[in-house]
Amino acid sequence: MNINFLALLLAALSTLVVGFIWYNPKVFGNVWMKEAGLSEEDMKGANMVKIFGLSIVYAFLISFILQMLTIHQFGAMGMIGGDPTIAKPSYTAFMADYGTAFRTFKHGALHGFMTALFLVFPLIGTGALYERRSFKYVMVTSGFWAVCFTIMGGIICMMQ
Repeated sequence: MNINFLALLLAALSTLVVGFIWYNPKVFGNVWMKEAGLSEEDMKGANMVKIFGLSIVYAFLISFILQMLTIHQFGAMGMIGGDPTIAKPSYTAFMADYGTAFRTFKHGALHGFMTALFLVFPLIGTGALYERRSFKYVMVTSGFWAVCFTIMGGIICMMQ
């Protein structure tokens, strides 16, 4: 099984599309700015090239982990140490039977969402407690990542 860099890149880029919609002032942008303690002036002074560029890099890194969580065949690959050339014949037989099992957008989206719910939400929530941020902030930010992880997981899982 090879890493599909195109799938990872498309998944990473999808976060920008979701972000443009999610953080639009007519959706959650104004709520997020208020809860984050930011103003329109703060937003105008930002280096958007840097922000969008690093956002893609970070999302690309996230996509590497999401492929391990959405593509079950990575577990089989881990059991043989990552090198199929040294695997026993049972690995080859297993992959022939199940190498493309559960490789759909729907399945990847489910695992992406579960990852957001059980990993991202608690991380953002815990950080928000110490940063004295509101539950509204937690929900807007976690919701964004839940949508992103759902879409990213779907893209990564379906692109064989």
